[in-house]
Amino acid sequence: MVDSIWSPIGGGITAPRGFKASGIIAGLKSSSKPDLALLVAPQGATCAGTFTQSLARAACIDLCIQRLLVTESRVRAVLINSGQANACTGERGLQDSLKATEEVANLLGILPEETLICSTGVIGSPIPMQNLLPALDQLVKELSVEGGHSASRAILTTDLVEKEIAFEANLGGKVVRIGGMAKGSGMIYPNMATMLGYITCDIGMPSKIWKKVIHKIVNNSFNSITVDGDTSTNDTVLAFAQGEFLSEVYWPQLEQGLLLVAQHLAKAIARDGEGANCLIEVLVKGTSNEQEARQIARVIVNSSLVKTAINGCDPNWGRIIAAAGSSGVFFDLKKVNLWIGSFQLMRSGEPIKFNKLEISSYMQDKMKGKYLQNDCIPIKLEVGNGKGCGFAWGCDLSDEYVRINADYTT
Repeated sequence: MVDSIWSPIGGGITAPRGFKASGIIAGLKSSSKPDLALLVAPQGATCAGTFTQSLARAACIDLCIQRLLVTESRVRAVLINSGQANACTGERGLQDSLKATEEVANLLGILPEETLICSTGVIGSPIPMQNLLPALDQLVKELSVEGGHSASRAILTTDLVEKEIAFEANLGGKVVRIGGMAKGSGMIYPNMATMLGYITCDIGMPSKIWKKVIHKIVNNSFNSITVDGDTSTNDTVLAFAQGEFLSEVYWPQLEQGLLLVAQHLAKAIARDGEGANCLIEVLVKGTSNEQEARQIARVIVNSSLVKTAINGCDPNWGRIIAAAGSSGVFFDLKKVNLWIGSFQLMRSGEPIKFNKLEISSYMQDKMKGKYLQNDCIPIKLEVGNGKGCGFAWGCDLSDEYVRINADYTT
């Protein structure tokens, strides 16, 4: 239903009218890669944000939350630095965030309170302000409606690919566009990794409604992915809406488009997990409600034993069932049915005969499809007759993940 309404277009985060972005090399990293980005929204834009629930959160998180309250969600700009999380850096972390946003606001001619900052990178590392501040003038000068791709590159850390998408649809005679970009590859287990996500839309919606919609969208996308089960200090999703208010009649269609963008970005993060070879998609059906289904799915896809079995192309269904049973959601084992791809492994709570080599070969083929959109290994679990249905996405766990993270700062 979503795909029949929304069509993919180019432009990423700046595809919606009125939004500009830029991304440059500011020298924040040891490598000569883009590391500083800026996203600017049109005047009057409404911003909704969801943030990490970690108590060990970066100062920029508190600053964003405070400014969203002060401005009543009217935000014009977001500065994003890559390389340093600026978390657990004491008072300096806050002061650097305040200084950076003040300088950006002055260059843009807006209020500091209308400017947010997001940081990503190594925890405990402060922003090298001696490099960031002199680069802000160039960053502002390079703002453009074509700058979405540059921005999506500049926010990456251990990511191997950019994550951006845009869609458009005709709603009530108006062409509506939604764009998005994200970053994330490790420390992914959002609870609103190091994960950042941004969404833009060129149609308006009342602020209270927009916040509710985005909260729902995040729960069914960014909050339904995992790479390694670790929640970051800096998780942030910011979503902007700007323009003439859309008639309530079309709100469901707009929500579909937002979910399409958010899920694309969320799956791109899981697909690009550190050391990963494939995307794992878990669908759980038959629970009492959607939340329970999503909880079971999330536990399964986060299980190290499930993830390593997938990495080894081993259809070890017992690990899937064991993970589901530890989710905290009650279900009757006698009503459980399980599939990997189109292969059924369990019926009415009991194992059935299957060709292990055939399923393993199927999984191996999926491992070869990385970045070709043919690398998804779907797992479907039915646990009863309820109407609850929920997805979660993750990736396999490889020895490469250990190597990447064993010497991350050394």
